[in-house]
Amino acid sequence: MKNETIQEKLQAERNQALLDSCRYMHSETVSSVPPLQLDIAGLSRLSEDDITLFEALQIDAARIAIESVASLSKINEVDHMGGGLDMIPPLLLTLSIVNRAERDFTIENAHTSIGYYSALAALGFLDRQYVVDSFRRGLDIPGHVSWVPGGTQLNGGRLGVMIPAAVGQALGKRAAYGSEAWVLCHCGDAGWISGQALNGFHAAKKLGAPVSFIMHRNGIQLSGTTAQMTGADPRPILESLGVQILETPSLYEAGTLWQSLREARSLARNGVPSLIYPVGKTGTTLAEVAERFGIAAELEAFAAKNGVPMDTVVWLPGCLMSYRDLPSMMECLFFVNGLPGGKAHHDGHMKGRDAAAVLANPMLQFTAAQTAALERWRALPQVSVTTAARPAPGAENLPIPDEAAAKVALPSPGGKWVSPRAGVSAGYELVAKTHPDSMFILDCDLAPSTKVDAAMKALDADHVFQLSIEEQLATMMANGLSVSTPDPKLVVFATFAAFFEGIAREGFEMWRYQRNLNGANEGLNVTFHLSHVGSCTGRDHFSGWSLDWINLAIGYLPYLDRFYAPADARSAFVAIRDLAARNGAHIIGVPRDNLPILTGPDGAPVWENTTAWTDASLLRERLGARKAILGFGASACVAAEAADKLAAEGIDVDAWAVNGLPLSEHRLESWFNRYPDGIVTVEDGLVGTLADGIRGFAGLVRTAAFGKDIPLRHLGITDPRVAPSEGHLELWRYFGIDTDSAIAAVKSL
Repeated sequence: MKNETIQEKLQAERNQALLDSCRYMHSETVSSVPPLQLDIAGLSRLSEDDITLFEALQIDAARIAIESVASLSKINEVDHMGGGLDMIPPLLLTLSIVNRAERDFTIENAHTSIGYYSALAALGFLDRQYVVDSFRRGLDIPGHVSWVPGGTQLNGGRLGVMIPAAVGQALGKRAAYGSEAWVLCHCGDAGWISGQALNGFHAAKKLGAPVSFIMHRNGIQLSGTTAQMTGADPRPILESLGVQILETPSLYEAGTLWQSLREARSLARNGVPSLIYPVGKTGTTLAEVAERFGIAAELEAFAAKNGVPMDTVVWLPGCLMSYRDLPSMMECLFFVNGLPGGKAHHDGHMKGRDAAAVLANPMLQFTAAQTAALERWRALPQVSVTTAARPAPGAENLPIPDEAAAKVALPSPGGKWVSPRAGVSAGYELVAKTHPDSMFILDCDLAPSTKVDAAMKALDADHVFQLSIEEQLATMMANGLSVSTPDPKLVVFATFAAFFEGIAREGFEMWRYQRNLNGANEGLNVTFHLSHVGSCTGRDHFSGWSLDWINLAIGYLPYLDRFYAPADARSAFVAIRDLAARNGAHIIGVPRDNLPILTGPDGAPVWENTTAWTDASLLRERLGARKAILGFGASACVAAEAADKLAAEGIDVDAWAVNGLPLSEHRLESWFNRYPDGIVTVEDGLVGTLADGIRGFAGLVRTAAFGKDIPLRHLGITDPRVAPSEGHLELWRYFGIDTDSAIAAVKSL
């Protein structure tokens, strides 16, 4: 057994052992919890009993969070406990509203995860002690917001990205549930200024998304106060983008926050996005703050220690970092007010602290009324909530019947060369007409060029989203939309491949931190359509070139179902039909320029309308051939023509079209066994050199051939720094991606 195989086997064993040790990483988890579902439309205000229960749940969840981070400190680790604690009060209200169908939620400031897990534990979805013992250790309860029973499907990553993802999720729910759709997105007072977040707010208004954002305005960022770091009031900026601002006193006062949530719900019904913004309280004294929270002795002692009079006037934030954790909460209060003794607790922790003393502070003690409220609630008949994993990649999605596919007119061989985009257009249009309620298209003013325009015309307005030139936004919206409902769907974002490479990578990156409940990090049920791949961009030199498209797709293969690289218009149609029929993340790379319709030796097209997609297609087969040319995607025509010309010289060479990745099991091994005298690979992308490393499809082949005595030659772009401004055939010749170069490469093997 080879070392590589041993390593793969050992890693698979480690993966399985980790999954076996998990409590919640399953295809389906049924939680039995006390009921906590409030009617946001029908309940005009929270009763005193409701408020008492929520305050009790806040305390319970905060204690879980503190115990968990105290446990973490024993291995010398810290966490963002400060933000996690301020997440708890409003998140509990959110969890009482959502039903994970037409009403759902996500969290943008995902580093607040201990508050998220602790809130779910307080409600009964997660085992309390398991959260305490497992947070940031193992897989079940990781360090950022991730999908667990009762939680959000949209795992959090970089700041800002969940803003557009929530917008996409809301739009998908609107298509399914109409005016009942609503998504709540908790966000911080830092991430809102990121470009993708601002684009998301703009798209929410433009597209009428039923989404409401709840800003945790605690005034603290990693390196200082928000005023120091950002220095901008989000209200006029977001209001100018069309987001309705709903000011509320605080996020920790359940009664007043409920009123703001009701107003946000009403706006969402009418397609108006909103931002709930806690203004806090200005002009209040430290003495009044002490009375408000019942911490007179603690705050007086802290103020005296730092020489600050209790009649000092301060701003009391409407979202308090380290809420209920004394003295950290007091240090945060002093910090945002520029007072001596102030400290930021963005990276809150329990290292070197006495957990028992923290838990004994007055803000973490239950009153008799709160204890009774918890007991009454826990005594209610429990309800079952099922959290089900998304379908596995490759599961049936939107199949197209053979009889429908057979009726589509596709370009015939022997005529004018045609762009593979012609097959794309026909394929997407067929999916749209066959499954009009299940297909969604996001476009950035390029539909006539990417050829999704015919499908767009076949879909209702709430399934088509025009986003101007906001490519980065579109990828994240597409990801969010793909999890809006569990139903099969095809969510397509199409733009130029160069824009994916240079602008929209974050959409791919989201796939890395999206977790399914089987424990696998995987892509979502979404298609990213890379149009104009390779150097085939007409005569505009480098402005639109996508030279790294193959390497881009290879980098995300672990999260993909399939990556498609159609060689002509007919194979593009076959690819579209296949990706629609399969659940999972897909990338398709489609050339812009005209290519021949590929045929077999008998002159018939290689791909018929109903041909099943395969990873590779044999174009030319010569009896006894011991060499082969593998043409990846568009360059398959080079392989076929070179094989024909070599045959005329009496040299037997097979030619293959590589239609995409991953290759089927044993495909490379079978090629190596079949062609011991050598293989030539051809691709329109960066392949590098032996000196700086072989990459692209060539890299896959060369790596797999390590240790084998098989001659290899790789045609592709080795030095992209200098090139003429020409058509694609001239460029291919310039870079040696042409028939003459392929013939020479075969002869040199």
